[in-house]
Amino acid sequence: MFEGLRLSHWKVAQDIDGVLTLTMDRSGSNVNALSRALLDELDAMLERVAIERPAAVVIHSGKPSGFAVGADLKEFEGYEHQGTVREEIENGQRVFERLARLPMPTVAAIHGACMGGGTELALACRMRVAARTPETRIALPEVQLGIHPGWGGTARLPRLIGAPKALAMMLTGRTASAERALAEGLVDRLAAPDKLIDEAKKLALRPSTRPFAQRAIAWWTNCWPARQILAPIVRKQAAAKAPPKHYPAPFALIEVWRRGGDIAQRLKLEARSVAKLSATPTAHNLIRIFFLRERMRGLAGDTPHGIRHVHVVGAGVMGGDIAAWSALRGFEVTLQDREMKFIEPSLSRARKLFEKKLKTRERIEPAEARLAPDVEGAGIASSQLAIEAIYENPDAKEAVYRALEPKIARDALIATNTSSIPLDELRVAFAEPRRFLGLHFFNPVAQMPLVEVVRHDALDSSLEKRAWAWVKAIGKLPLPVKGTPGFLVNRTLVPYLLEAVRCHTEGIPDPVIDRAGKRFGMPMGPIELIDTVGLDVALSVGKELGPFLNLELPAGIADKVEGGKRGKKDGQGFYVWKDGKPEKPKVDVGSRAPDDLEDRLILPMLNEAVACLHDGVVADADLLDAGVIFGTGFAPFRGGPIQYIRSTGAGVLREKLEALAKTHGPRFAPKQGWFNPALAK
Repeated sequence: MFEGLRLSHWKVAQDIDGVLTLTMDRSGSNVNALSRALLDELDAMLERVAIERPAAVVIHSGKPSGFAVGADLKEFEGYEHQGTVREEIENGQRVFERLARLPMPTVAAIHGACMGGGTELALACRMRVAARTPETRIALPEVQLGIHPGWGGTARLPRLIGAPKALAMMLTGRTASAERALAEGLVDRLAAPDKLIDEAKKLALRPSTRPFAQRAIAWWTNCWPARQILAPIVRKQAAAKAPPKHYPAPFALIEVWRRGGDIAQRLKLEARSVAKLSATPTAHNLIRIFFLRERMRGLAGDTPHGIRHVHVVGAGVMGGDIAAWSALRGFEVTLQDREMKFIEPSLSRARKLFEKKLKTRERIEPAEARLAPDVEGAGIASSQLAIEAIYENPDAKEAVYRALEPKIARDALIATNTSSIPLDELRVAFAEPRRFLGLHFFNPVAQMPLVEVVRHDALDSSLEKRAWAWVKAIGKLPLPVKGTPGFLVNRTLVPYLLEAVRCHTEGIPDPVIDRAGKRFGMPMGPIELIDTVGLDVALSVGKELGPFLNLELPAGIADKVEGGKRGKKDGQGFYVWKDGKPEKPKVDVGSRAPDDLEDRLILPMLNEAVACLHDGVVADADLLDAGVIFGTGFAPFRGGPIQYIRSTGAGVLREKLEALAKTHGPRFAPKQGWFNPALAK
């Protein structure tokens, strides 16, 4: 059938029943990223298929990692630079529409990651079968890159599962498990991984009819009146989460869906919209962040971490959650504290995490079995990594190290989760400091993607790479940082938080302070963030870093901590908390934020970021931006503090700092590093 076609990215087979199997296997890559060459080959094959007419077509992936990760973003960047995004989008649309119009049954057999363009490829098939494994994840996450689906996703997904579910999926970029995809009608059938292709062929030869209720809901929610009614509601919901001026893609997606008619019109609107969005600073910055994430994931290369068993000392919130997350990710874990009563709350939280992430008892029970309480510390001897996660006291930490080191294997790693104490101070407790390093997680562990891997001069570089590899293995992003006070994230975050407290003491209403932070693009206002992290933690880190940063600890934190008002964990801090949410007092209508409030909050972060770059806390400006974004939530659409400085102008921001220093004091004086060439556009 394909005589004369030269195929580099596809393999073809046809069985005796006439089912043609097209195996996507991009040459020279560990994953299927949909390049122009891959799509051109698919187009040529589909042209032959339409003529030869096999009984059915099954499309699946030859990559163990999954079906397809989406479009090739490096190519996409090139198209944006060349101004050819719309043409390339339209080309992909033509290929997928050719697939959708084939006269025989077509089935996508999905395993592992099925993202973006990969999901749109599957949607262009008439039916879909997914492997019933935790690794199967299906999503259209393009809004996280500042664009939206462009190869028919905005047209086909709403018509398949109904507009409300489809819009929720596309506007959030959330992934669907195999089970959820089946429940929502995104896939037609589930199969055991080793039976996936067989099940897809059976479905292709005996196509199933979608339930009438699913078809009716899909039709009704996409008819013209429903689109006009639903669009304003969905737009309002989206605006509550992300302002249009910062994140235009969700609102462009809603408008494409609202206006679209038949498939041809929908595809035309979709291509035009994606091309326009791709030229925005938001898309440029979010795509840059995507590549920074990939760079961090690749830091360890092929280095094996050699870790099977993790021993955690300290069963508080951080230690317990690090232990639970490690067990969730497949590691044997022992959790040590002075008494069982200190460990039990962590085990209870771990059970909730496993239930939330793993869903079924057959997956939950093995995870629970991997996490064992260990009051006596018997697990130290068999562990390859020990993590100390006790309270921030150097003497107490050093006592833990002296007890750990003689019992643990010679090639094992010993790490601290300290958030601010310099490692040069802590390493003196070790006979062999070469294997001691920092693994600084962020709270909440299950949600925050970053782990600072903290080094010191005596650290063995090969052991540091093992730590990077382990961080990647637990699904986090490793950031190598110098072991100076506060490392990177807390060093940049503390000036922001302390300035917010100072504004509070000056009488500026807390909701007004929070609104200023969110207006800049922070995911949470600074006062709410302090309450969430804990005033006790903020106080401890502030005391540790204050002298180093030449910042006085403002009044307003210590008194609350002493009064048992540590924030969200106690139900009261700066705010009163109920059911996990702050009750923010109403602000008088006439109350107006000071004109310089946003600058007072944000510029200290930028100032300290510049100082960190100057001091070599991280290797370069790109890693600094990545660390601050993934560690603090710094407005992603702005691309990170250094990228924001470049786009705004270092000279402009330096002058603002000098003006603030004259008005509010020397804490705003520009630090060394503002003339660094890395800050230039």
